[in-house]
Amino acid sequence: MIPVLDVSRWRRGDFRDVDALRTACEAVGFFVIEGHGVPAGLDAELERLTRAFFALPLEQKLALAMARGGRAWRGYFPVGGELTSGVPDLKEGLYLGAELGPDDERVRAGWPLHGANLFPDEVLPALRPTVLAWQRELEQLGQVVMRGLAVSLGLGPDFFERSLTRSPLCLFRLFHYPAPAPEQSSAWGVGEHTDYGLLTLLKQDDCGGLEVKTRTGWQAVPPTPGAFVCNLGDMLDRLTGGRYRSTPHRVRNTAGRSRYSWPFFFDPGFDAEVKPLPGASVRPAEQDAAERWDRASVHTLSGTYGAYLTQKVSRVFPELGEATLRSGRR
Repeated sequence: MIPVLDVSRWRRGDFRDVDALRTACEAVGFFVIEGHGVPAGLDAELERLTRAFFALPLEQKLALAMARGGRAWRGYFPVGGELTSGVPDLKEGLYLGAELGPDDERVRAGWPLHGANLFPDEVLPALRPTVLAWQRELEQLGQVVMRGLAVSLGLGPDFFERSLTRSPLCLFRLFHYPAPAPEQSSAWGVGEHTDYGLLTLLKQDDCGGLEVKTRTGWQAVPPTPGAFVCNLGDMLDRLTGGRYRSTPHRVRNTAGRSRYSWPFFFDPGFDAEVKPLPGASVRPAEQDAAERWDRASVHTLSGTYGAYLTQKVSRVFPELGEATLRSGRR
């Protein structure tokens, strides 16, 4: 069973019950969050507008193609346009993030993954304000969970906010997994992978399809109405020396109808260097690599989180990655 945690006390600064969080992080790296405070009305509006967006004609969605987002890597990709381990995913999506104008110093510096979002304002004007409101709510929730994690590790609740998440990199996705055709029945909506950053806060619809690789095998994570699935990313694995693991997961749509999901990625600052916490017993890199899905240890990286993330996302969208590298050479 995936643990269910009520975070309403953490929102009030009361962290007396973080033992269950510590156990969840050490055992599986996944848990379900209730008591999060995100308005139910905003949740329902986001779902309604997401369904409306993916129901638009393909040419209207392609008007927001990621190639038009430039170095910000924002916008729409069609089914098969995203890769996991080099294999096309059976999903389409809209990549989003913090809304940054041209005068933002990070945009002026040419940082990848920073910039303006692409929205279908003419045909779906309510999507922009709804997405931006959702991102504000989820960023606040991300900070709450990170405070709980800090306390679970014997640190002060503001430990991460004073360094890694003072200015977090927050990225958001709208995903649509169409019902597979008969010849696609064995295809993955997204193949086995781990997430790159600190936390993923996932809203999923009622279709199911998410699976987690536990110590006893693959386990389904059924939807819980009004709750978020939270999983740890590679940077928490690195921070804790492997004590808190980033757990492989995957998605296959077997519901016979469209599946929708909304992952929000709460990551370290783009220019932050992620180093093991003081006193962490670092997992041997060779052992870590041998056990990881991609055979690449997170305990050998150096440099900034932004450099690590850019390299990873470049493999997901090779053409965009190459375009970013070319523009950086000018």
